[in-house]
Amino acid sequence: MRPMVKRLLGLGALAGVGYAVWRAMESRRNESSVTWDAQPFPYPPQPRQPLAPVTPERTSSAGWVEPDDGVCPRTHPVKAKLTSGIFHVEGGASYERTNADRCYASPEAAEADGLRASKV
Repeated sequence: MRPMVKRLLGLGALAGVGYAVWRAMESRRNESSVTWDAQPFPYPPQPRQPLAPVTPERTSSAGWVEPDDGVCPRTHPVKAKLTSGIFHVEGGASYERTNADRCYASPEAAEADGLRASKV
């Protein structure tokens, strides 16, 4: 019985060392910018994405600009709401009351970004 217990303990220790080596190799291989926020029990940790660096330019390479307090500049009159996935053009029923998340130069640019036109 004693030799069997020693073998089991030895195998357990070997498995533990192997697992530790494997975890160290995986952590070096899968370097990402995601960090984790601990949550209270019984919830799992939540990923935390790093904040994008703030750039002085408001223009993106996708063809949209950020609005100033929900108001779009004259060069980009199409207002878009990201939560609903809808964009509004000038003269539309909801255009004036919409606080834009993004401003596009044309409806085609908004559609290319995955948004749809408002129904009214």
